[in-house]
Amino acid sequence: MSVEWRGKYIEVRKTGSWEYAARLGNGGAAVVLALTDAGEIVLVEQFRVPHGARSIELPAGLIGDTDAADTAPAAAARELHEETGFAAAHWQLLGDFATSPGMSAEMFTLFRATGLTRTGPGGGVGGEDIAVHVVSLADLPAFLAAQRARGLIIDCRLVMALGLV
Repeated sequence: MSVEWRGKYIEVRKTGSWEYAARLGNGGAAVVLALTDAGEIVLVEQFRVPHGARSIELPAGLIGDTDAADTAPAAAARELHEETGFAAAHWQLLGDFATSPGMSAEMFTLFRATGLTRTGPGGGVGGEDIAVHVVSLADLPAFLAAQRARGLIIDCRLVMALGLV
């Protein structure tokens, strides 16, 4: 493996003829499938530079971006609270998954969070400008279609997580 290019947060690696991206000094991401007792899913909306558009996503964040001793469960709880203003009474580990196995070395750990309580405003930190959406699971297909019609993109992790509700 050789490093073809390195930036502040990512690098492009080459193994044989295969090139792929990898994050520097990161333990992956924690992603949260947050479900209310009323049968709703908690989603976030935020601008994503690579696509030049806002995106509908599950709450998520990097593991270890603020503390090298960070863990996936701690990152999941922190990101759920920071991004959505919810805390969860119950957590279930759903497993580790590859984000885009042909393009990136990035992995994420998916959690199901239930027993939600609103404990803050959400919206993220440091100017993240995150909008929170609490959507009935029954209304989710129509909600996503409406967001697409507005020009938003849909994160593939959300689609994958729907099979785990």
